[in-house]
Amino acid sequence: MDDEKKPFHNPFGALGHLRGSLPAEPVTAPASNPPPAATRPPIKGIPRAVVRLERSGRGGKEVTVVEHLALPPSARDEWLTALKSSLGCGGSVEGESLMLQGDQRERLPKLLSARGVKKVTVA
Repeated sequence: MDDEKKPFHNPFGALGHLRGSLPAEPVTAPASNPPPAATRPPIKGIPRAVVRLERSGRGGKEVTVVEHLALPPSARDEWLTALKSSLGCGGSVEGESLMLQGDQRERLPKLLSARGVKKVTVA
């Protein structure tokens, strides 16, 4: 095939001669890396959480607020990321509260209980 008839330049084409020297199985990550947040065991001993819906000061948008979680700041970010991905919504940390977009009051208590919260109050 002529070089003029090729649809595009393939930058990986020059690596074809290395195909036989690649490992047969995928390389696994070293065991020293911490497991991802989804597989880590939940933090035990969180006594309670209060879940409430808030609209005021947000232009009519609904926000679910999770308060009274006695979590250190680094754990708040980790929990927020896990809850956002489980619920499929956006959110942020404001002070000591977790803010999740939309009305999540029905689905949130089950997720919080699974993460180790002993009592979840929906207000």
